[in-house]
Amino acid sequence: DKTRYACDGLTRQRLDKPYVKVDGKLQPASWDDAFGAIAGKVRNLDGAKIAAIAGDMCDAEAMSALKDLMEALGSPHIDCRQDGAKLTSGARAGYIFNTTIAGIEDADACLIVGANPRLEAPIINARLRKRFVAGGFRVGMVGDAADLTYRYDHLGAGPQTLKEIADGTHPFCEVLKAAERPMLIVGQGALARDDGAEILAAARSIADATGMIAGDWNGFNVLHTAAARVAGLDLGFVPGNGGRDVAGILDDAASGDIEVVYLLGADEIDTSNLANAFVVYQGHHGDAGAHVADVVLPGAAYTEKDGTYANTEGRVQRGRRATVPPGDAREDWTIIRALSEVLGKTLPYNNLGALRVRMAEIAPVLDRIDMVETADWAVFGSAGPMGDAAFASPISNFYMTDPISRASATMAACTETLVNGGAEKTGTDG
Repeated sequence: DKTRYACDGLTRQRLDKPYVKVDGKLQPASWDDAFGAIAGKVRNLDGAKIAAIAGDMCDAEAMSALKDLMEALGSPHIDCRQDGAKLTSGARAGYIFNTTIAGIEDADACLIVGANPRLEAPIINARLRKRFVAGGFRVGMVGDAADLTYRYDHLGAGPQTLKEIADGTHPFCEVLKAAERPMLIVGQGALARDDGAEILAAARSIADATGMIAGDWNGFNVLHTAAARVAGLDLGFVPGNGGRDVAGILDDAASGDIEVVYLLGADEIDTSNLANAFVVYQGHHGDAGAHVADVVLPGAAYTEKDGTYANTEGRVQRGRRATVPPGDAREDWTIIRALSEVLGKTLPYNNLGALRVRMAEIAPVLDRIDMVETADWAVFGSAGPMGDAAFASPISNFYMTDPISRASATMAACTETLVNGGAEKTGTDG
């Protein structure tokens, strides 16, 4: 319902023409002027002083093109993990929902770590409820106590409880060990922390110790909140050798060590650190990233382009264009391809088909549409001490989590009524 009724955000606060900052203020510009402003800053600049961050709604084609452009410019500073989640490319089993959404119905016990699936993935939460209602499904939660619409055992708030489960000293371990097909769900509220890699390793050790990995059953699951994240990890849109992650990019931009930052639909970051950098923002809404940009390149929303995405379970899906972008806005990969030519780093594809061939070279799995493939169990995470802070869901307002829903008048009304308590009282209210 949120997705259906947030669609009015697709027509509001849109970027429909390029902009270039002149005397501290963004002014409408031509594509040539916008590309020229970027080229004037980037040309002859050491690649180590350039960085790129991909946002949560990017299609795989645009991330492939931007990754190629950054490599051509000599920059290792790229990242698709806006929230700082400690997930790495390579071991796919370490960042997908291995059980699959349908597979939830085959599980007989579940441990939820640092996630509120009702807010973060309502469809998955509905499956969990369906399985609970069927009976014989014990659920344990480590994190914020919340109404998930089904009963669960609240085991604790943070890493200390997780450590006890990993050590085998917590009573819930026996529930998991007694189950035939136990599963674990670890959310971004546990992974997008300084100790996220250690938490990931602890979750993996729990999966091994409680029989979650057996035969054709893999009960280890990462729950994503970003539509672009799995494909970004598949493509390796993460720092290269000597490269900086999102936090490092922002720190280096503040200090002046990184001079140019390319934001591809990246709006969920602390933009205050970008005041000293030359910022290129490519996106479809006038959201946080556009407000700090020196050059704005108007891109296409997901309804206005053909794009490839991988969902939380790793299923590769294709979106098809339903309408055209407004005004002078263009499909995202075509913008990057055109810019590459101006920068003298022409990317070797001129059409979507050729780009998808290149994309499949980088990540073959992205060419296997609507398939859920079993990922090899491997080592991931980083063993070590975890912090003391309790886990918290990354979503505080279900109705506004991205530029489209933040632009939606309907979602604004939902926020005012259901989150801020702005509904008028009736005569029957106490």
